[in-house]
Amino acid sequence: FGVVYRGELKDTNEIVAVKQLDRNGFQGNREFLVEVLMLSLLHHPNLVKLLGYCADGDQRILVYEYMPLGSLEDHLLDVSADAKPLEWHTRMKIAAGAAKGLQCLHETANPPVIYRDFKASNILIDEDYNAKLSDFGLAKIGPVGDKNHVSTRVMGTYGYCAPEYALTGQLTKMSDVYSFGI
Repeated sequence: FGVVYRGELKDTNEIVAVKQLDRNGFQGNREFLVEVLMLSLLHHPNLVKLLGYCADGDQRILVYEYMPLGSLEDHLLDVSADAKPLEWHTRMKIAAGAAKGLQCLHETANPPVIYRDFKASNILIDEDYNAKLSDFGLAKIGPVGDKNHVSTRVMGTYGYCAPEYALTGQLTKMSDVYSFGI
C-alpha cells in the first residue's frame, strides 16, 4: 500500500498509525475504497480500527489505531538474534484473536466477507498481545444466498493462497481458513 508513519492526533494526543498510499504501487483507488468501506462497516475487537481517512486529489491516507507491538511477522520472521521468542501461551492468544477476527468476517458480517490476504504481516498486535486483522484492500464480499463461492481474479500473497482458489478463481471462506493454517 505504501509507507506507514507513527503520528499523533492534535486534539487528543492519541498515537496513531498513518498509512499513505504509494502512488506508483500495486494497490490503488479500488483497494483504498474497499479498505475504507470494510473498516467503516465492520467493528470487532480483533479488527484494526480505522479512525479516519483522506482522499484529496491523488493523496490517499488512512489513519488507524496504533499497534505498538507491530505485526506478527515482526515477532516470527524478523527477529533479531538477541530477541526473546514469543511464549507459547502468547502465540496461542494471538492465533485465537486472529481466528476470532476471521470468524467475525465470515459469520457475523452480513453479507459475509472473505479477507483474501491473511498472513503474518497483516496481523497486528497491541500492547497486550491482542491480535487485530489489518489491510482489507483485497477483501471481497463473500457468497450470499445458497452460493458457496465467489468467482474472482486470483489476488493475495503467493504462499498463503489456497491451491483450489489459485487454480479455479473460486473464492470461499475456506480459502481464508487455508491461509490461516499457513
